[in-house]
Amino acid sequence: MAILTSPSEPIPFMKRLLPFAALVVAAPLHAQMAAADRPAADRAAQTITAASIAERVGIIAHDSMEGRDTPSRGLDLTAQWVADEFRRAGLKPAGDRGGWIQRYPISRVQLDPAKSSLVLRGPGGAWTGSFASDVASLRPVTATTQVSGPVLIVSGAATAEQVMAAGPKGKVLVVASAPGSGRPRIPASVQVALREGAAAVVVLSGRTGTGFDAQVARQQRASISRPSGERETPVLEVRGDAADAFLRGTGADPAALRAGTEGVVRSLPGVTAEVTVGNAAGEALSAPNTIGILEGSDPALKGEYVLFTAHMDHVGTTSGGRCRAQGADSTCNGADDDASGTVMVVELARAFAQKGARPKRSIVFMTVSGEERGLWGSAHWAEHPTVPLKDVVANVNLDMVGRNWPDTIVAIGKEHSDLGATLNRVNAQHPELGMTAIDDIWPDENFYRRSDHYNFARKGVPILFFFNGVHADYHQASDSPEKIDAEKMARLARLIFYLGQDIGNAAERPKWDPESYKAVVEPSGTS
Repeated sequence: MAILTSPSEPIPFMKRLLPFAALVVAAPLHAQMAAADRPAADRAAQTITAASIAERVGIIAHDSMEGRDTPSRGLDLTAQWVADEFRRAGLKPAGDRGGWIQRYPISRVQLDPAKSSLVLRGPGGAWTGSFASDVASLRPVTATTQVSGPVLIVSGAATAEQVMAAGPKGKVLVVASAPGSGRPRIPASVQVALREGAAAVVVLSGRTGTGFDAQVARQQRASISRPSGERETPVLEVRGDAADAFLRGTGADPAALRAGTEGVVRSLPGVTAEVTVGNAAGEALSAPNTIGILEGSDPALKGEYVLFTAHMDHVGTTSGGRCRAQGADSTCNGADDDASGTVMVVELARAFAQKGARPKRSIVFMTVSGEERGLWGSAHWAEHPTVPLKDVVANVNLDMVGRNWPDTIVAIGKEHSDLGATLNRVNAQHPELGMTAIDDIWPDENFYRRSDHYNFARKGVPILFFFNGVHADYHQASDSPEKIDAEKMARLARLIFYLGQDIGNAAERPKWDPESYKAVVEPSGTS
């Protein structure tokens, strides 16, 4: 599970929030598998066992995989292991050039403070900020970037509509956030402006001391980033009140901006900003996604696809600074995050490939990398799909599904399409599994946008995201295989297998809720 917002406190074990009886009562099956096929599907579901799951989690969450960082030797070994499992299951390869692996470009870059600067110019003079002391980059830039433009002041209270009405394209947005010791958050309104062509963003957070010093030091270390192929927009933070005197001379009030009492969005006449972000070094690298296809049984429907996904990467070892050690253990194995989901995708592939269990639609099984870096692998596949994205009828994503409650799983996204009703119906048809799929109980955590399904949802694919919540071992070396509840995972995998049978055999493809579609899907989406 990627941290795309500030990490929260570990979520403790919680009681089941919905009784099983509250699920929708089974409705008549709409174009599900024929009666003669249901025994075959039941037999296929029984091939998913706790022993098999425990063994496979132990393989890819072993110390020899070195935490599966993106990129790393352990990640490549994992990708090949998944490919071998797909081959043994009888899938067809769906990666690059007829193989199992799709690779996408990433870069190792290092900012050079001597080649970087922020210059603010106005009628009364100029202010120059140094990347060695006063300016920190909040977003890696993979190539030396120079941008300039007029300054647009944006209050944290500004709405996206107000920012867009001011015409942010080609402008440098100076944004204030409430003072604090933590990394500042970029308002949603400014995120919209970034997508619509703002030249750069400069954050006045008021942050000083060790937090800001650490950000300045961090930007000077080599880092891994994924070139998007699009213009890279610098996002910078200015130390404390270093630029306040200059801004006051232009008529702006930085203190009022931070307090939220300054005007919402306004230009500063005659004031411009020049941003240069220079790199000291660069190295071209790549990372893998592993993809296999099980062709559908129906000549008319096999050109449509149900997509099952999980991320096979984790955060490496403690030497990378992205996870915490547990005693002498320095390898962050990521057994729950997300060896659990990866193994479940493999188990589902094996089950669907059993005799008589192949649904009418084709199924794509994919394990992606780079999720912990920012959903990179799924973003690349969504931009460069190996089957037509318009023909992907649903995505079922599995991330952290091996811990916490033994009889409950959260299914995020149920309300956004009729997949929620389908899941409720399938769940009610299988009480023998002792597994209840409930709605999102952490809406404030924004998990809907924090795992790989989101890259497919924003392209128009209806999704369900199965997730058991974080725990005290999240992103620590203590997320180890012996803590996985393999018996729970087996029952959950069978439930998801039956769900996939329903989606794969239904006469109609899943449908979005119209309001959700407008809120989630980009204008260039597939549906």
